[in-house]
Amino acid sequence: MTALSQYARLETTGLWRTGPGDAGREVVVSFGKATLVLSDSAGLPLTHWSLPAITRLNPGAAPALYAPDIDGSETLEVEDDTMVSAIETVRAAVAKGQAAAPRQIRWVAGWLVVAAALAGAVLWLPGALQREALAVVPDAKRTEIGATILGHLQRTLGGACRDPLGAEALARLHDRALGNGGQAVVLPLGPASPIELPGGITILSREMVERAAEPAVVAGQLLAARVAAGDDPLARLLDDVGLWATLKLLATGDLDPDALARHAEDLLAAPAPALGADRLGPAFSQAQVPLKPYALDRDPTGAGVADLLAADAHAAQEPPILLTDSEWVALQGICEGG
Repeated sequence: MTALSQYARLETTGLWRTGPGDAGREVVVSFGKATLVLSDSAGLPLTHWSLPAITRLNPGAAPALYAPDIDGSETLEVEDDTMVSAIETVRAAVAKGQAAAPRQIRWVAGWLVVAAALAGAVLWLPGALQREALAVVPDAKRTEIGATILGHLQRTLGGACRDPLGAEALARLHDRALGNGGQAVVLPLGPASPIELPGGITILSREMVERAAEPAVVAGQLLAARVAAGDDPLARLLDDVGLWATLKLLATGDLDPDALARHAEDLLAAPAPALGADRLGPAFSQAQVPLKPYALDRDPTGAGVADLLAADAHAAQEPPILLTDSEWVALQGICEGG
């Protein structure tokens, strides 16, 4: 978005609080592609806030107080007038973009609505709608949708674990396994299997992290979430919410909040996907992550994961170092700090 590119190099400091009882921590505030990035003094990202979802809690007051969602339990205090002006400009641009869908989207939506009225329940329509939505929904909107689903999951599974050193280690491992962009989040009470949401938000459970014997197991969970989500997690969402919700997304740029809440429930209720060597092997090989540790985490006997063990491209090699020992200890304690 033009408003964002204008402020791409802008940075300032802010006071970040992870909850009502938190005394606060000074962080560096900067803009990402579709997020507001909060980093420590060394430049390591601590968390990413979706720009479309950011809420101003005290309009007109100073210092400005922001939250990543309407709940406002996590907050960021910003005193720098230039940064406040930049955030407000970007928020206004996002709101304007959401209020008036791009001309292409409106045209396509109008054409498809007419086609739907004329053709009724034509078999090709749902697939055509989904393909069009996947082609035109921008990254910022995907991040907003993923952050909203994450909010619904947190109401059931608890707030994200945010020990600072653990969060830094998790961000390093995420980028090592999946590349830059997106983020990993650890929730204290689940899910039962790793989940990737639209916008590249990957959800792990505290139990997955704490039981892991080594970093390759957690990296494997991140990769398994990516593989299970297929080419695009938004496609899984659109399959779930159905035809009319997809039409609404094309026409207005928004999805029904109730539909997103139901999708979060469906994700938790869905059985763990059966991922075999044909799907996991290439993903682990490309990411240069050994497959054996993840396979044995799934089945310590090895009997039920023989195909995964045989597909480990690093079986005869020295295992790569994914995290240092201190980073690994910090990651396993990510939920100890709240």
